[in-house]
Amino acid sequence: MNRILRSLVIYVLIAILMISAVAGLATKTEKFQELTYSDLINKIESGTIRKVKFIGQSYAQGTYIENGKEMNFETILLPGSSAELLDKLTSKGVEVRIEQEQTAPWWLGFLPNVFLILLMVVLWVLFFNQLQGGGNKTLSFGKSRAKMHTESSVKVTFEDVAGVDEAKQELAEVVDFLKNPKRYASMGAKIPKGVLLVGPPGTGKTLLGRAVAGEAGVPFFSISGSDFVEMFVGVGASRVRDMFETAKRHAPCIVFIDEIDAVGRQRGAGLGGGHDEREQTLNQLLVEMDGFEANAGIIVLAATNRPDVLDPALLRPGRFDRQVVVDRPDVKGREEILEIYMKNKPIGEDVDAQTLAKMTPGFTGADLENLMNESAILATRKNKRVINREEVEEAVDRVTMGPPKARKIMSDKDRNIFAYHEAGHALVGWLLPDADPIHKVTIVGRGLAGGYTMMLPEEDRHTMTKNDLLNLITYGLGGRVAEEVVFGDVSTGAQNDLERTSKIARRMVTEWGMSEELGPIVYGKDEQQVFLGRDISHSRNYSEKVAGLIDAEIRKVVEDCYLHAKELIKENRDTLDRMVEALLDRETLSREEIDLICEGKSLADLKELDKSKEEEEKKEKEKKSKEAKADVADVQIQKDKNNVVEVQAQAVDEKETQSATVTEDTSSKPKEELDEE
Repeated sequence: MNRILRSLVIYVLIAILMISAVAGLATKTEKFQELTYSDLINKIESGTIRKVKFIGQSYAQGTYIENGKEMNFETILLPGSSAELLDKLTSKGVEVRIEQEQTAPWWLGFLPNVFLILLMVVLWVLFFNQLQGGGNKTLSFGKSRAKMHTESSVKVTFEDVAGVDEAKQELAEVVDFLKNPKRYASMGAKIPKGVLLVGPPGTGKTLLGRAVAGEAGVPFFSISGSDFVEMFVGVGASRVRDMFETAKRHAPCIVFIDEIDAVGRQRGAGLGGGHDEREQTLNQLLVEMDGFEANAGIIVLAATNRPDVLDPALLRPGRFDRQVVVDRPDVKGREEILEIYMKNKPIGEDVDAQTLAKMTPGFTGADLENLMNESAILATRKNKRVINREEVEEAVDRVTMGPPKARKIMSDKDRNIFAYHEAGHALVGWLLPDADPIHKVTIVGRGLAGGYTMMLPEEDRHTMTKNDLLNLITYGLGGRVAEEVVFGDVSTGAQNDLERTSKIARRMVTEWGMSEELGPIVYGKDEQQVFLGRDISHSRNYSEKVAGLIDAEIRKVVEDCYLHAKELIKENRDTLDRMVEALLDRETLSREEIDLICEGKSLADLKELDKSKEEEEKKEKEKKSKEAKADVADVQIQKDKNNVVEVQAQAVDEKETQSATVTEDTSSKPKEELDEE
């Protein structure tokens, strides 16, 4: 409709321009000097008038001579003066012509006004049509902004979702409910009214919603929670009503609300005692979800990463019957996700999805997608045709720590401080029993860090023991301890380390009950109020005396770990110096190199091992080259043999043909000739 109106406006404008052009062409373009009637009489008497043309009884046009030039003039005639003026002109011998005054059709004068009126009407209709349209139009604020998707318009299916098998199974059952309702009705089962997807950001909740749209085979409506609430009072409730009315007309169907926490936060008194517009929207949503009939066939699918702030009335059975947790994938899930994102990329032989999955603990599906995209960008930047392990490992560093800093001139003192700091982390982490292995240590700055040490667990962990947490604190303090032991001073580089270790120690004491002095009690759990979904008010539920004990216990935990780290550094100072020497030379050390240094190898030993590896790789390449040449030679020999066999076969065929010809000639001779022979 909008296209038709726009075309109509364009055609009207073109028509007006054409009429104006025709009117302009019809008008004389010659310039006429306007003379008064008395001036005309004077010029006639002076004999300067050359030609005069009377146009009706209204006015006259003509030419006169002035300063040797011929000028055009126009004069409005006085009523009844045409005869007198004609006598004077003829007496002076002036050429006179008389023309009938042309009058335009009566309707031509109304035509421009008609076109202007039509143009205003069309523009007005177009304006209101735009206002009342969907999307962000002004006068449609009471209408739902939910977008309807059909099975053909959504290309994502459950095959494109990996690492969340339990969630897929739950949603596949919901889809089967819609496709085969009789199967469940025969068992007395009712279709669930709502399914809430809960999980951290990036785990695939919205992707699962798209997959349901692609699998359901029924109308699918999607909307964001923030699309309900506007500045106008009552708009959110109106949009909720309109959305469910539309859904009922298309039942059975699925309604997907993304980021439902934007509209479903827990209700409270509101600030200043005012009634919150968001609460009206939530109330209407609660009414609509609980107001369905049992056979309405509408399933509400919602996603959020903040289930703690949702209103309890929204979470009860009858509204959201199921809460499906979409958590971070485990190693197997990450491997499946990586295989999906590797499908459309040229992956090198040295890149293995299983190994890469072990290198990325804690990564979500979105992180892994970004990881493979960064790998492809890095390979393109290096003009490579495939993505190798080098690009993938660089992409892991970029995703976790940020892009590398541009190489700047750094003093030897700063390089030594960075090297000893990171070597202290690596050495302490390597020496601690039951700690995760050190994967990499580098003094190449990334993001805000001047260097970093990376620990990677051998397997996914779901719980951590007290000893594991103490190891983390000791490992985190290793950098500052190394600076103190070597230089007798500390730097600001340990700021982030101190923040993380202090946070772990505080949670051990106040949340996880790992303090012998305070016992297995939780301290400091906020008694949050309901204002704006429990986000404003916080209170403390312990006394000042207990607060002092908490601070003392936190300090004791950190200091004990600090002393343990210092003991390890002092006992293994030689190893620390060797690691620093290798770091200053290579800037980055791998897990194998760290293991060799901690086992007593030096930088010279590492260089010798590198040479032997290069020789082995060179020999391996030569061996592969020889094998490839041998394979080519074998193929050529086989081709030659095949050619010989073909030649021999052709020779045999020729002999057989000749023999058959001779036999035929003999059989065709007369019997007498054969007897004579």
